[in-house]
Amino acid sequence: MDTFSQLWWVFPASIVFSTVAIGSGVSGALFFSPFFMLVVGLTPVQAVGAGLLTEVFGMGNGLRSYVRAKLVDYATARWLLLGAVPSVIVGAIAADLLSDRLLKGIFGIGLLVLAAFLILVRSPEECDPGDRAVPLIDRKSEEKGTTVVRARDGTVYEYPTCWRPPGVLLAAVGGAVTGMISAGLPEISTTQLVVRCRIPPRVAIATSVFTLAVVAAVGAGIHALAAPPVWQVVGWSIPGVLIGSTIGSRVGKYLPAKVMEKGLGVVFGGVGILVLALEFML
Repeated sequence: MDTFSQLWWVFPASIVFSTVAIGSGVSGALFFSPFFMLVVGLTPVQAVGAGLLTEVFGMGNGLRSYVRAKLVDYATARWLLLGAVPSVIVGAIAADLLSDRLLKGIFGIGLLVLAAFLILVRSPEECDPGDRAVPLIDRKSEEKGTTVVRARDGTVYEYPTCWRPPGVLLAAVGGAVTGMISAGLPEISTTQLVVRCRIPPRVAIATSVFTLAVVAAVGAGIHALAAPPVWQVVGWSIPGVLIGSTIGSRVGKYLPAKVMEKGLGVVFGGVGILVLALEFML
């Protein structure tokens, strides 16, 4: 109990992180895992597990709103899960087997790569479906017919049913990265669903959030088997993200998302460099 009370400051920090993450549309684990590792002092495996567990609760509001709005393409989500669930298990097990030093190196490099995604790649909302369509995917998709998603507000989204193998492969890569460093799946897959598979941005984002919720829960469970959850930390972070996600979902429309994403990309790049410097240069 003494240790738990001493970590009270994780609670307000979690509110801030979750508000910014939900408001800017980036993965909350990008904040929490480095924070748990560098500031709270958890081991890499504990930090990743706690980050995933915190994210599962933090994304509840967003997931609930997308499901209620009937924006999730469940057929596509099933295929993404086919690639992501096995790979997140492999990534989580690999993280437990790797040395702390090597895992921190992977973590730092992963942050740099994800930062590059935020800085260099346009967000899904800014992309037009089919921006970077590939003839092979288009040809294969034409053979699959069309997918229709009828949103609760009456909007009907109709688009070619994307050829599944590329999406499964990307989801597998994203799942493995998520298992090891707690983030990566939505950053890798969401924009690709829009620009290569012609899925409308709102549907692509909702589908990715649904997929990530399942994958994060599986990853958190695997990490819990390897390293029991640090309850004195997540006991503060989970209530924090429940509050922060509510605030973020309300203020997000007032935040300059494009500027926020680029700024956060710079921050995460700096954190990645800091992780590598502390472990390998100092």
